[in-house]
Amino acid sequence: MSMSKLRWGILGCANIAIRACIPGIQNSETGVVTAIASRNLQKSKETAESLNIPTAYGTYEELLADPNVDAIYIPLPNHLHKEWTIRAAEAGKHVLCEKPASLTAAETEEMVAACEKAGVLFAEAFMYRHHPRYARVKEIIASGEIGEIRGIHAAFTFNNPDDAANVRFVKEMGGGSLYDVGCYPISAARMILGEEPEAVTTHAFFSPQHDNVDMMMSGLVEFSGGVALTFDCGMWADFRNTVEVLGTRGRIEIPSAFITPTEESGSFYVIGADGRREEQVPYLNQYALQADDIAYAAWGKKPMRFEPADAVKNMKVIDACLKSAEERSRIVLS
Repeated sequence: MSMSKLRWGILGCANIAIRACIPGIQNSETGVVTAIASRNLQKSKETAESLNIPTAYGTYEELLADPNVDAIYIPLPNHLHKEWTIRAAEAGKHVLCEKPASLTAAETEEMVAACEKAGVLFAEAFMYRHHPRYARVKEIIASGEIGEIRGIHAAFTFNNPDDAANVRFVKEMGGGSLYDVGCYPISAARMILGEEPEAVTTHAFFSPQHDNVDMMMSGLVEFSGGVALTFDCGMWADFRNTVEVLGTRGRIEIPSAFITPTEESGSFYVIGADGRREEQVPYLNQYALQADDIAYAAWGKKPMRFEPADAVKNMKVIDACLKSAEERSRIVLS
């Protein structure tokens, strides 16, 4: 493994890889993308040429066998995450797997165990967590400025119901708004509160037009001390991407909570006794920061920012949310 640059291989030509993760790695301090694979060789060649990637493969197996690849990014459909994470680990590659980690907590446990056995890293691609603005949010909360936390509300919705070929609308492939965007509010609340929830109750719109995946879900996630996350997520609703942390003496509003901040949209706001102030944050590419954190952990220079077990814990909440919506019941988490 090179210690000057972590050499990345990309399994698949998904939009998230082309639009965000590959450019992020290429703009990081530590990473270089050396290869990309698709089951369509022509597609991987065209993608490689457009993004200045040296090597293109027509199978995922060829990429995993490449000795010039240290780490794998997996942006494949959700139902393929488990298989290719385990195969990448067995090939001795570090793994960055697109969220959600898999279809169930049990699958994610298998993935983490395979990576531990192989002595490689496993990370779930919640890129927003690597931006320093969330460290600043937690710092403000810890200072007591907004008082005791009484609740968190988060929303992540977008409107794309007419894309008939979209894998998000295929149930057996892990489609649905909870998997695609609802996982973000759950992850954020767990991170901000620093604890695991006790129970969940959700209500969903399962669309017969979209293979009965959840096109919209609203939920209550209960934490200790009467604190809760209320959230909604959707793929057939107007765009929203927000987090609000409500305290006894103030609140924090994050207008663009998960999408990579731009120079205009990265700031957040603190509202309290002294009025409303803007907390300006630097424009930093979240995908590049994510790549750097993984590289430093792979080289043993820094610990992982988020342990693999975090992915299992997040999936346990997602499992419960899906079960609650399907059964129309409150689910207690062990």
